[in-house]
Amino acid sequence: MDSKLWLYYSILAGLCWGTYVPFIQQGIRGLQSPYGSFLCVGVAYFLIAVLFPITLFMTGEKTPVWNVSGIAFATLAGVAGALGALCVIYANRSAQGAPEYRLYIAPIIFALAPVLNTLVSLLWHPSKGAFHFGLEYLPGWKLYVGILLTGLGAALVLMSKEESETKVRAPTPPPAVTASQSQT
Repeated sequence: MDSKLWLYYSILAGLCWGTYVPFIQQGIRGLQSPYGSFLCVGVAYFLIAVLFPITLFMTGEKTPVWNVSGIAFATLAGVAGALGALCVIYANRSAQGAPEYRLYIAPIIFALAPVLNTLVSLLWHPSKGAFHFGLEYLPGWKLYVGILLTGLGAALVLMSKEESETKVRAPTPPPAVTASQSQT
C-alpha cells in the first residue's frame, strides 16, 4: 500500500513556511525589535528541534549513529535554516522605511528556494557519497520551463499584490461640489 503520509507532511511544511514571513513581520511590529523576533524564533527552534528529539530518544526512539559526515551536514542544514531566518529579519528590517517592499520578501524567497533546491539536487548526489557531484543526466525541457514558470509565477504574485495595495492606498477624491451647495 502506497502511503501518502509524505504528501500530508509536505503540505504541512508548506503551510508552516508559507506563514513564516508574515508571522516574523508581525512579531517585529509587536516586539518593536527584529532581534527580539529572531530570539523568539530561536526559542521555538530549541523547544521543537532540541527538546522534542531528546524526549523521543529517551522514550525508545532509535538513537542516531553519530559520525562526522552526518553531524557536519545536519549542522550545515541548521546553519542554513538559521541564516535564512536571520536574512528574513534583515529583509524586513531593511524594508522598514518602505513597507510596500515587504510584500516582495516571501514571494522572492519561496520562488528562489525550490529552483535552487532542484538545481543543487540535479548536480549533487549524496546517496553515492557525500561529495559526489556531476550532471549524470541532462534534464528535459520541463525543468527549464518550470524554472521560467516559477519566475513568472513569483512576478505575477508580486505584481498582483502591488496592484491590490496600490488600490487600497489610493486617496479618494473629495466629493464634487454642486452649484446648489456652493451658493449656501
